Amino acid sequence: MSIVDRVKEMLGQHGDKAKQGVEKAGDMVDRKTGGKYSEQIDKAQQKGSEYIDRQQGQGQQGQGQQGQEERRRDEGDGA
Repeated sequence: MSIVDRVKEMLGQHGDKAKQGVEKAGDMVDRKTGGKYSEQIDKAQQKGSEYIDRQQGQGQQGQGQQGQEERRRDEGDGA
């Protein structure tokens, strides 16, 4: 198992703590920069949180996600 796989597994198991860390880190950077980059930092926090949510979903769904992706492709072909 690679380190990337281990990190993804940990995110899936401890997503709430990871999201708190993303928020705290973003808030600290925002303070250190005097709010100059608030919009960019907020976007990064949001994207980080969304990534963690996706990792949590993948860990819970396992192989079921592959079927969902295939269904999405099939639905897109019929439109």
